[in-house]
Amino acid sequence: MKLGMFLMPMHDPEAPPAPLLEEDRQCVIELDKLGYDEVFAGEHLSSTAEPVTDPLQFLATLIHSTRRIKLGSGVLNLSQHHPLQAAANSAMFDILSGGRFLLGIGPGGLATDMEAFGTLKADRNAMMVESIDMMLQLWAGEPPWDLKGQFWNIQVSKTVNRAAGNGCVLKPLQKPHPEIFTTAMSAESGLAGVAGERGWGLISANFISHRNTARHWEAYSAGAERAGRRPDWSKWRMSRSVFIAGSDAEARDYLARPGNSMRRYFDYFHGVLGNAKRLGIIKPFDSSMADEDVTTDWMLDNIVIAGGPGRVLDQLAALVDEVGPFGGLLIAKADWDDRNAHLKSYRLLAESVAPKLARHIEQKAARAPR
Repeated sequence: MKLGMFLMPMHDPEAPPAPLLEEDRQCVIELDKLGYDEVFAGEHLSSTAEPVTDPLQFLATLIHSTRRIKLGSGVLNLSQHHPLQAAANSAMFDILSGGRFLLGIGPGGLATDMEAFGTLKADRNAMMVESIDMMLQLWAGEPPWDLKGQFWNIQVSKTVNRAAGNGCVLKPLQKPHPEIFTTAMSAESGLAGVAGERGWGLISANFISHRNTARHWEAYSAGAERAGRRPDWSKWRMSRSVFIAGSDAEARDYLARPGNSMRRYFDYFHGVLGNAKRLGIIKPFDSSMADEDVTTDWMLDNIVIAGGPGRVLDQLAALVDEVGPFGGLLIAKADWDDRNAHLKSYRLLAESVAPKLARHIEQKAARAPR
């Protein structure tokens, strides 16, 4: 089982960004020391609450500050990038990182970014698929280029000078390309099926009901079977909000603190999704609960996994029993309102919980192979 972090990040929108971004950098450095396998950083161009505007630029500052952790875009919103630009920049990052790049891609999920780029009503999933197809063609081929699509065209023929390297596109260090991931939120997410068809990795969002993630796997499996692939559970990443303390009582005390960062995190999502009338994403897919019942307290009680190491292991094992084996656990970062408490949580997860969870997943997969 891979152990990692999904780092949106999410911060106080009124706070100065420099110390917050440095906190996020230090977080990744600490995870690398603890032996975490991977981290994914988000991309949002018009939100001071989620201030990483370019995951490649942010992650590049960590290449020489870390040793082994893989660095992933979580995600590059391909509806907002020209495919040539995305292909060239991703290839350069993979080269500079020594092949530690994970290519997370998506259609874009922040409404203000969509409005700015004029894609609010566009078929962003189709834009994402066309873009990644062109990126893969650029990495696999050589000039001249004549790629025609619904949303982009790439034509470079008259000015090609291969002896000078002009017209050639950088290829990633990893062959044939870095591992590709995409994300899924709603229980009926179309992207999960696309990921299954293409053999990509899939990341289930952390702020939705545990039960909904099972629908992601169902859609992923159906997509894989349509394409004649065997669904590979090792490609599935489960993102969850996890807080581990020395004891259950210590965890309860933290979560009871007024304005703790876990509460602020889910207050934010409750407000954003509530304003967009999309609280249904959070509810269990088979629930008839009303929107007014989806409160921050309900989210903390039903979505956050918290307690001492034993209780957290029990909750994660129960999740595996409910939705099936997955290949990686990505914890979602919350602000370091108590730096030592959060670092302790990361350490306890790596040392006391993850090895036992990995064995439980292996046993589950052996009993019911996929």
